[in-house]
Amino acid sequence: MKKVIAITGASGKIGFTLAQILAKKNYNLLLGDINKKKISILKNKFSKNIEYFSEDLTKTKNIEEFISFGKKKFKKIDSIVFCAYPKSKSWGKKFEDLEEESLKEDLYNQIGSTIIFCQKIIKYFIKSNINGNIILISSIQGISSPKFEHYNGTQMTSPIEYSAIKSAIIAITKYLSKYLRNKKIRINCVSPGGIKNNQPKKFINAYKKSCNTKGLLDPIDIGNLIAFLLSKKSEYINGQNIIIDDGWSL
Repeated sequence: MKKVIAITGASGKIGFTLAQILAKKNYNLLLGDINKKKISILKNKFSKNIEYFSEDLTKTKNIEEFISFGKKKFKKIDSIVFCAYPKSKSWGKKFEDLEEESLKEDLYNQIGSTIIFCQKIIKYFIKSNINGNIILISSIQGISSPKFEHYNGTQMTSPIEYSAIKSAIIAITKYLSKYLRNKKIRINCVSPGGIKNNQPKKFINAYKKSCNTKGLLDPIDIGNLIAFLLSKKSEYINGQNIIIDDGWSL
C-alpha cells in the first residue's frame, strides 16, 4: 500500500517543490495550505495521488479536520512534513520596532501551532498503530546568530523572533524524540541555509563568502534531503537536526 505523506505549507517554496518530488516517487500526498489556487495546480498535474485541504492550519479545529480528511481520502497518514510559515502582517520589523500583539501572533502560529499539530498527529499515529514519521523545518538561524554584516546596504533584516522560533523547533524535535521512545514514531528536523528568493545581489555575494561552494540554496536541495528522511533508508535517524547550508554555519 502506498505511503501517504501530509505536507503543511504546501504552496511555499520548500513545500511546493517537495510535493513535486514526492508525487514523482508515486507517494499519495495530502497537501495543506491556505493558498488553494497554488496547491490545486499540483492536484491537476498529479490528480490520482493528491488531495488538498485549504484552511488555516494554525487553528486546532482545522488541524483535527485535516487529519480526518486525510484518513477519509487515503485511509491513513504515514508521515507529515511541516513546511508552513505563517507570518503576521508586522513580520520582519526591526528589534526596536517589535509590537506585543504581532509578536504573540507569530510565536503562537509558528511554535504553538506546531506543538498542537504534533500532539494531534502523534495521538493519531499511536491510536492507529502507525510507525509515524514527523519532519519539522528549522533554519541555520536556529543554531547560530545571524551574520548581520550580510545585510549591510540592503533593506533586508533577520528578525529576532525568527531566531527564537527556529531554535524552539529544534528543541521540540529533541524533546518529542525522547518523549516518544518505544512508540515507533520518528521525528527529525531540517535546518536549511538561505534559499534563493530574488534577494539583492549585494546580499547574495556577501552570503556566498560564508559558504563553501554554492551559497544560497535552491528549494530542490532541501526537498531531496526531506525525501531521504521520509524513506526507509533513514529509518534509524531520530531526534536529529540535520543542517544543509553549504558550510555557512562552520
